[in-house]
Amino acid sequence: MAPEISERAQHLLKVLVENYIREGQPVGSKKLARDSGLDLSPATIRSVMADLEELGLVTSPHTSAGRVPTPQGYRFFVDSLLTVQPLDEVQIRRLEEQVAEEDSIPDLASSVSAMLAELSRMAGVVMLPSREYLSLRHIEFLPLSGNRVLAILVISDQEVENVIIRTQRPYSTAELQQAANCLNDLFAGKNLSDVRQQLLTDLHSARDEMDQLMRNAIAMAEQVFEKTPGSEELILSGQTRLMEFEELSDVDKLRELFEAFSEKRQVLHLLDQCLNSRGVQIFIGEESGYGVLNDCSVVSAPYQVDGKVLGVLGVIGPTRMPYERVIPLVDVTAKLVSAALKQHL
Repeated sequence: MAPEISERAQHLLKVLVENYIREGQPVGSKKLARDSGLDLSPATIRSVMADLEELGLVTSPHTSAGRVPTPQGYRFFVDSLLTVQPLDEVQIRRLEEQVAEEDSIPDLASSVSAMLAELSRMAGVVMLPSREYLSLRHIEFLPLSGNRVLAILVISDQEVENVIIRTQRPYSTAELQQAANCLNDLFAGKNLSDVRQQLLTDLHSARDEMDQLMRNAIAMAEQVFEKTPGSEELILSGQTRLMEFEELSDVDKLRELFEAFSEKRQVLHLLDQCLNSRGVQIFIGEESGYGVLNDCSVVSAPYQVDGKVLGVLGVIGPTRMPYERVIPLVDVTAKLVSAALKQHL
């Protein structure tokens, strides 16, 4: 629950947070008095700051220094005081052009991640859609040496995936073509989760009634879709931009942060929490639940097609990020990606 503070204290907190985000230096009473536009003495401002410090919204990094916002102070600022700046037309046009240029979903995700990093001057992150939501367009089989077969899957519009499977005997090109024809008749146009489900239930139970060709085709399909990844992947761009922020420039902090980015698991789990949301979500400092992100904020938004959330994208930066710019950037980008994916899926 947000603390109850006077309008005067809210205004001073807003000025302090905006000042600190802009300059990265503790804000003293004299500067607040000058920038706030209020006719208040430094002594009065110090008294208000003491009250805000008692509420846990600001803190003094050093004795007699100015104040800086705490994560709780940023949260109050974002929830109650923030004035969002809409993206200008040039930025929106650049995003639209970038999204429209890419044909495959991985290329789209890479491009969007890089664009988020460039426009925010922080790290951009995009979770690829779960493979479960993608549709199978076409499958082909090619014989390899040693009882191996190359399965070529065309997924959604133009994404191609290759999977090598092992068979109990060698198959001729003609036999593989027949098997592929059977599977295309059965599964073309279905999403991968439906294909897996049908392989596990209906077709498995009816195996005894199938002819040999169909049994061979289903046996190959089971191997193919076992090996097709079902978990989400993550694309990160602009991580090195975080080195430019003094509060993240400590060598040990950077090492931990870059290791987390390299593993991607923690970031992916964090974005997983956003899959059920319908708008922008903001994690400030410890709210992420991951110690390595305690000095960072994550602004994220889901992208969706026909009401189904497929993934999440966002920006990772220091808690001292310009939320008024980053929030609309992430929001608009998610909407553009949603519109673009509707053409792919």
